[in-house]
Formats: sequence, C-alpha cells, structure tokens
Amino acid sequence: MKLLRKKGPFYIQVKNELKERMIKGVYPKNSLIPPEPELEKEFGVSKITIRKAVEQLALEGYVEKHSGIGTKVLDNRAISKLSKGQGFSEYLLSTGYTLRKGNVTISKLDVSNHAILSDVFHEKECYCIERIFTLNDQPYIHFTHYIPGRFSLSLDPETVKDSLYELLYEKGVYFHRFQDEFGVENPSEKIARLLNIEPKPLFQRTRFSYDINEQLIEYSIGYYNTEIHKYVVNLNI
Repeated sequence: MKLLRKKGPFYIQVKNELKERMIKGVYPKNSLIPPEPELEKEFGVSKITIRKAVEQLALEGYVEKHSGIGTKVLDNRAISKLSKGQGFSEYLLSTGYTLRKGNVTISKLDVSNHAILSDVFHEKECYCIERIFTLNDQPYIHFTHYIPGRFSLSLDPETVKDSLYELLYEKGVYFHRFQDEFGVENPSEKIARLLNIEPKPLFQRTRFSYDINEQLIEYSIGYYNTEIHKYVVNLNI
C-alpha cells in the first residue's frame, strides 16, 4: 500500500488501514497482526511509525501487545471500546436482558429551522434518524441521531436498521472520540408516546462524535426509561 503525504501523518494512515483489515476480517478477532518488520516493508515506513500506529490501535481497544507472542486483535467492530469501560448494551446483554432494536425512521432536515442544530452543524441540511430500543419487549430507549448531510445517506429506513456506526465507517468515516453529557430532561409528547409512558422527566444522554480531524459527525440525544432499568457504567481499574 502506498502512503501519500497529502492524506495526513503516515502513522494515522497505517492505523486506519490496519483497522479496516480487522473490521473486514482480514485480521480476525483473537488473531495476531503481522510482525513489525513485515509491516515496515509493506508500508515502506520506519519501525517508529508502525509502533505509533499500533499504539493508537491499542489505545482505541482494538489490539493488545503480548511480549514474546505478538500483537493480538481484541475487537473488530467499526467502533471499539475507546476506554476500559464496558458498554451499557453489553452490560445488559451480559446480565441476561434482551435488548432489541425497534422501529426506525430517517428523514432530511433543514438545519436553519432548528436552533440547536444550527449551533452544532455548519451545513444546510442534516439527516435525522430516530429509533426505539426495547428491553425485554418493553420500550426502553429512544434515540435521535443527527448526521451531516454531506454523507449522502439513503432515506430507506432499512439501510439504517443495523449499526449506524458501521454504515458511516463504510462511507469513510473514522471515529476518533465521543463526548457524552448526562442530565434529566422532559421528552416531547411524541417520544413519551413511543416509550409508552406519561410525559415526565427522563434520564438523557447527549453525545457528540468527532472524527480524526475533530469534525462533528454525529449529534445524538437518547432518552432512557430508568424505571425499567437504571443506566449503568462499569469501568475496569
């Protein structure tokens, strides 16, 4: 693979290429990626560049280095665990709950007609994706995702039924970091109806997702009916 200066630092290009190979199954989960000398030769870069790329993958939770063995693939999803925390959905599934995706809709909005969107996006249009998650067949979470219009998504709901992050990755989006904010807010009457509850304050998570260039690529709001289950965060020390 030939690296180009205009595409950014070489270690970032190497990291993204290795990550793509893991996601596509070229390097399956629990396998070892090629040793440093082999990668140096393939990409035509120094040992320092390869090590920096692998360090970045390790920080993002994709790989782990084992002395005398090699570098092992830990995760091959488009969005890996960016810290040592356990994802909330993973926690629910590991404790025996059934979490399912319900109805999903997608539409295109004029950003200028929405004050909050005008503050976070610098484009004329964005996509609005709404979805419900059920917990043991009860409406539990309502998510609204706002995605910049430049990504040219289909307005067919079937195309966004599965992982939204996987879909964006296929369009060349590389997630770098998330910023989550938590609070208690009143949902709209529509959201309360979809969650099958009377209008009342609910636990809210607001997420800002950024790419490697620190460009906002997702703004989302989630409402959780914590009377069914509290929001839990597990962190490994």
